[in-house]
Amino acid sequence: MKNHFSPYIYLRALRHAEHTVFAVQNGQKFYYDPQFGTRMAYSSGQQVKRSIMEELTSLLGEPHAPITFNWEISKENKAQQKEPHSPCDPTYADQLLGGYMKAETGEYVIKRRSPLSISAMRPLHPRLGGLETVSEDATFDRSAHPEQHIIRVSRMEGGKRVELTKEELEEWLISNNRNLPLRNWISGLTRASGLFVYDVAIDLRTLFCVSLNRLEPELTLKTEEKLRQAGWLEGRNAFGPCLICPRERREQLIPALAHALLNWRITSNQSRTFSLMETLAIAISNNANQVAFAIRGELSEDMGDQPGAIPILDENAKAKLFVTPACAGYIAGAKGSIDAIERAEQYLVEQLRAFDYENQH
Repeated sequence: MKNHFSPYIYLRALRHAEHTVFAVQNGQKFYYDPQFGTRMAYSSGQQVKRSIMEELTSLLGEPHAPITFNWEISKENKAQQKEPHSPCDPTYADQLLGGYMKAETGEYVIKRRSPLSISAMRPLHPRLGGLETVSEDATFDRSAHPEQHIIRVSRMEGGKRVELTKEELEEWLISNNRNLPLRNWISGLTRASGLFVYDVAIDLRTLFCVSLNRLEPELTLKTEEKLRQAGWLEGRNAFGPCLICPRERREQLIPALAHALLNWRITSNQSRTFSLMETLAIAISNNANQVAFAIRGELSEDMGDQPGAIPILDENAKAKLFVTPACAGYIAGAKGSIDAIERAEQYLVEQLRAFDYENQH
């Protein structure tokens, strides 16, 4: 694969998820597959991108771009949240690679599309992953140490909420034969298990180039001057005049980006959601179809009344395929190596470095 024939790199990664939650919305988020009548658990592309950016900046040891959160006090003296503002500054790694937008009243819109197109992480095939069939109940329980916690009970009086005193609460409990436990029950929760994939398309033409088009600007004049002073060079890509990230900075970002694309993790403060989500296989190509051919699911009629599916790794596809040892537990005949992810990273680094960012025209 030679990048000068194509300005794109595509990758697909296959992961195993076990009894976990990607994102919560009345339980695990899902969409409905009409062909197979299956609820499909997923992690949105936005969540995947955020996780990639978290891994990227963590590896670089750099902060995320500072976001301005705007509030407005209304005539009724109430605080209303307005659109948050991005600094629109490509010197921050997550802004250069993740994109940004700022639309402020009375100002022109600043917008940079991310050079990374990222899919949702979803089942490899509707029959190979999704929501578990049985929902569960959970509890938030602090009853073991009642003296350390607070029960607050109120009632409406004359249109106002009035909190009961300790004596009033005790009298109410006795007269109504009630107790108020220090626990909350949450019912109908669901989790996800199975084989999941996500896809990434990298547009090399814009990866390290920021447009100078003033009709649809990606930079303010102040930020443009800042980039020039930081050594960004004026050049031209497929879309017109642009500023090109300095080679030294590109050499910092390329290995970090390759690592983040393959090693990101969804983090959460909910202990019930954790799963290693180990990577089973990675396919890389400059042809989108080939990564889909290399890692795919196929229908099987030997699995009962309804057709099932089996996962396939196809080494005949025109994609570079990397397989980890964990894959053998889910795909028959898969032969993996413990350094598969590291080799995939290195291969991706080589492809990213091979593109001539400074002489695209």
